[in-house]
Amino acid sequence: MPKLGMEPLRRKALIDAAIGAIGERGSLDVTMAQIAKRAGVSSALAHHYFGAKDDLLHATMRHILAELGRDVRTALGETTTPEERVRAIIAVNFSVKQFASETVAAWLTFYVEAQRSERLRRLLRIYARRLHSNLMSGLRPLVAEPEQTAEGIAALIDGLYIRRALKDGAPDAASAIALVNDYLDLKIHAVRGDIT
Repeated sequence: MPKLGMEPLRRKALIDAAIGAIGERGSLDVTMAQIAKRAGVSSALAHHYFGAKDDLLHATMRHILAELGRDVRTALGETTTPEERVRAIIAVNFSVKQFASETVAAWLTFYVEAQRSERLRRLLRIYARRLHSNLMSGLRPLVAEPEQTAEGIAALIDGLYIRRALKDGAPDAASAIALVNDYLDLKIHAVRGDIT
């Protein structure tokens, strides 16, 4: 008889193991058995909790998105101005948890897999809409072209994930944040007339 309360812990361990395995391999070319071993549970138990590998991968992406959502809500709760709001969103996307090597690799792998999986494509569309909506709420009073600026910031975030994943060593979050903030500064200063 399993101990009460173990299922959420084992599910979380399997999700963390999936992120780690995907990050290590740089692809979805991992088996349920490899993920289960990494999580310290049997392959049968992994299948019991998630069914097929695709179900575990879907749950893993949902977990990453849920963590990002919680982090964004927390950061936004600490802001008072539209500019602080946008900068907080940028910072959260490059936080220690979100910009960790294995999480970056998982994101990129999920982007590729979304070309074949409607479920993952749907999750990525939800992520893109939320990011856009959050950015727009801060950008509208700040810049002349909030839609274009939101698209630019989102593209920079995605692009920096790709660039950092292709470099050796740990991702450099501080330089990524600075680069996106520089873009935001240009857009804000253009409205204020500071830039010719």
